[in-house]
Amino acid sequence: MNRLVVVSNRVPAPSMGAQAGGLAVALDGLMEKRGGLWFGWSGAVVPEAAAQSPSIERSGGVDYATIDLTREEHEGYYNAFSNGVLWPLLHTMPELMKYDRRDARTYREVNVRIAATLQPLLRPDDLIWVHDYHLLPLAAALRARGVLNPIGFFLHIPFCAPDVLAAAPEMADFVRDMLSADLIGFQTDNDAHNFIAAAQILAGAVRGPSGSVLYGGRRVRVGVFPVEIEARSFARTAAEMADSPAARRLRRSLDGERLILGVERLDPTKGLLQRLAGLRQLLEKRPDWRGHVTMLQIAAMSRKDVELYRNLRAALDREAGALNADLGEPDWQPLRMVSHAVDRATVAGFMRQARVGLVSPIRDGMNLVAKEYVAAQDPADPGVLVLSRFAGAARQLDAALLVNPHDSDAMADALDSALRMGLEERQARWRALWGAIEHRTPLLWGRSFVAALLRAAVHGVATPKLTLVPHSIPVERPRSPRMPLERVRAELDPTALAAMVKPSRVLN
Repeated sequence: MNRLVVVSNRVPAPSMGAQAGGLAVALDGLMEKRGGLWFGWSGAVVPEAAAQSPSIERSGGVDYATIDLTREEHEGYYNAFSNGVLWPLLHTMPELMKYDRRDARTYREVNVRIAATLQPLLRPDDLIWVHDYHLLPLAAALRARGVLNPIGFFLHIPFCAPDVLAAAPEMADFVRDMLSADLIGFQTDNDAHNFIAAAQILAGAVRGPSGSVLYGGRRVRVGVFPVEIEARSFARTAAEMADSPAARRLRRSLDGERLILGVERLDPTKGLLQRLAGLRQLLEKRPDWRGHVTMLQIAAMSRKDVELYRNLRAALDREAGALNADLGEPDWQPLRMVSHAVDRATVAGFMRQARVGLVSPIRDGMNLVAKEYVAAQDPADPGVLVLSRFAGAARQLDAALLVNPHDSDAMADALDSALRMGLEERQARWRALWGAIEHRTPLLWGRSFVAALLRAAVHGVATPKLTLVPHSIPVERPRSPRMPLERVRAELDPTALAAMVKPSRVLN
């Protein structure tokens, strides 16, 4: 059985404690079964470049290998380019990016260093799975070092349209870099179609059959793999935590008021200012809700080193204060803001008692909070999910009340409908939402991607020979190694495979 090598920006090493994140949940079990190596940044920032050899710790059947970043690398690769350029750009917010060619160079140099450090740890039969926007050039950097292993890449955030992508210099090069992988996965059809269009327009690729693109004499598969949660497990946690001390304190403080709940990182893509505008509009248009509803917004501060995030925090503080000052009463506040992280289990208990879950990002790859809110509900008396139509989760959770976060009137109307909705309709909507997530799990998501990568490794060589476009990394593009089909079948239990691929698919 092939070992699975996962490469991500951060590594959930055992010494960091239990990891609640979806990626760790999805992959830890899969890697322990197959044997695995998880490689990435340690989270440490050091004054000067350290030796190339990574730190490695072992737990179960998994090796966790990490490298440190220098201050210059952390600033250029992580803060300035990954989060200052790629994050807003790929979320279709190019007006927020601050491009500097030096940061782009540092970003690429870090990816090259990661490839150089990872290569000696690889075995001939490894499957390599690269994650997210921090590592767009990594597949090409590995190929440049002669790595022939099957490589999959998955983007957890959206992928913007080609004309938006072109707003940042060098993005055509990064699209070509991504095409060095054998399988490229996205959260939604829209993201996958945007990438295929970008590969054609910016990289000179040709659209191939069965959801693929042809580039450099190779066939690169493109697939849709929506990230999932452990819905049943989260539902049990929410039921247990509904009577936790924190949940009881919140319930007492509400004193019969209906609760609107929002939970996310403080980030420009999450639509937090637009959300407060919707709440203000609700209370101004429907003054009968004053004193009878309150909103709890948990928005943990993130990326404090990035100026954009500091400015957002200041703007949010101003708007929250103005909202409470303008509409509040001595014995009632319309908004409660929490700017620090709250334990996930505690949040699950809060979700169970919230009449409305408000998830209104301006753009989001998936948004697992929306799925967690659904899972947390009491089936006998569920709340209502109000969800941005620009969240990837809206494709699966279309029984929610879908809103445009830019339209504060529409958001106010949706909140009013959710707060007034009768039990029968709430139950019907919840059953439809629960049916969309009940039988899907992070582990199944991980297995479906690995199954698709195994198939892509078999069929990776394209028939036509295409002309290579000049590339910023001098790559001798090897053909993908052909893995014997009988070996792929031996890797995968046929019964499990049918279940594996159900929630995910390669584009037609």
